[in-house]
Amino acid sequence: MTPAPGAPPSRADRTDRTRAFHALHHRDEPLLLPNAWDAASAAALAAAGFAAIGTTSLGVAAALGEPDGQGSALVRDATLALARRLGSRLPCPYTVDVEGGFGGGPEEVAELARELADAGAAGINLEDGVPGRAGDGPLVPAGQQAELIRAVKASAPGLYVNARIDTHWLVPDPAARPLDETLARAETYLSAGADGVFVPGVADERAIATLVAAVPAPLNILYAPGRHRLARLADLGVRRVSTGSLLFRSALHAAVGLAEAVRTDGDAGGGDGRPGVDLAGVPGCGEVQRPAEQR
Repeated sequence: MTPAPGAPPSRADRTDRTRAFHALHHRDEPLLLPNAWDAASAAALAAAGFAAIGTTSLGVAAALGEPDGQGSALVRDATLALARRLGSRLPCPYTVDVEGGFGGGPEEVAELARELADAGAAGINLEDGVPGRAGDGPLVPAGQQAELIRAVKASAPGLYVNARIDTHWLVPDPAARPLDETLARAETYLSAGADGVFVPGVADERAIATLVAAVPAPLNILYAPGRHRLARLADLGVRRVSTGSLLFRSALHAAVGLAEAVRTDGDAGGGDGRPGVDLAGVPGCGEVQRPAEQR
């Protein structure tokens, strides 16, 4: 049952959502996880019948005019505030993208995890890559990342920790993406308590099959338009498929396209008899403002 808007979820409700979220990773078909960037997009996706919702750190950061993956305190605060809104508004489990912990050490990341769990989040994404990181490359040492995972699990044991491995995401040269590094990091993170492994950027079916066979935990793949089909990923054994920032970027594209169409056509299908702009399916103001379970 969804709490009244503004009311935090009860302990029993948080426990039920967390258990349900874990179970969604162990079905015959993969969990298709759409990623929202605010309360309205999350509610719309929940109302469309998706079993669980994720957040996208890029969408949250970009909406604030901030870069993604740079540990911004502003983005951290906005992420926690969004998690609290979702806890009182969504009828389904949700998981929160916390970048690499927003630059915090084990104590800070553990505290964030506890706050997110108290807000009602059933899981988090915790990544080991830092875009633009100098020195030893874009990946933080695996042992350092494992410390964060252990701290999170000690602080919020029920939280589903999806350990993101950026060996295929931040390393542009395919020849420099050895699977043995990915598998070694997966083993380290799972030993630290991670519940699942997320390898964005991997698209080759042989690589995916190797990961599924070698990683003793649910494998999460980032959906790549034109390269992935959900049914095929299911056949390969993938247990979770995320959309990442795709929905947010597509929404921006659609908004600009509609504005351009209005400017060119001079009409938004408002009734002067001309074809205008196709607004079929666009929700009305009242629908957008209704709670997800009432749509």
